Amino acid sequence: MQDTLIDLIRHGEPVGGRRYRGNGADDPLSPTGWRQMWQAVGDDAPWDQVISSPMQRCHAFARELAGRHQLPLAVDPGFLEVGMGAWEGRSHAQVEAAEPQRYAAFYRDPVGCRPPGAEPLDAFLARIAAAYARQLAAYPGRRLLIVCHAGVTRAVVGHVLGAEPKGWYRLRVDYAGLTRIREDRFGPSLEFFNRHRLA
Repeated sequence: MQDTLIDLIRHGEPVGGRRYRGNGADDPLSPTGWRQMWQAVGDDAPWDQVISSPMQRCHAFARELAGRHQLPLAVDPGFLEVGMGAWEGRSHAQVEAAEPQRYAAFYRDPVGCRPPGAEPLDAFLARIAAAYARQLAAYPGRRLLIVCHAGVTRAVVGHVLGAEPKGWYRLRVDYAGLTRIREDRFGPSLEFFNRHRLA
């Protein structure tokens, strides 16, 4: 059976700059964010299927890319970003200034010290693992591009490597960062992580 290749790309910079954007803050891409995305993928589109988070910072680019190259596009709400509760839409500096102890605790223990109202990481992992399995089952032996989020990329990589959620925040995922996973008869392997250009 032919291998399945899964490319993940994080969205580019949204309007408003760096902030906590989980699944409750849905800003569009900024002009810089659009440039980052096109620079990352280049002129080629070596995929059979584009899959996107429904959030506009992902879906708008996925729709443009799929239309430009006549590729099928699917939207999977399972790839929504992790919910950040009361920190949604606030900058890191704002949170650190207002809640320095909670902010520090979160980075020491992102599993046990979630922001108030945030999605638990075990529930997030279950959601992402189900979405990933669903796409593998739907497109065996194909080459997929999933347009998603930093948290989703971390969770997918954590899932395929069997890494505990407490370590995910040690993974840096840049705007428009590309990650590739190959699924073969022996299971998944991580081919590259957070690359700035596809080729």
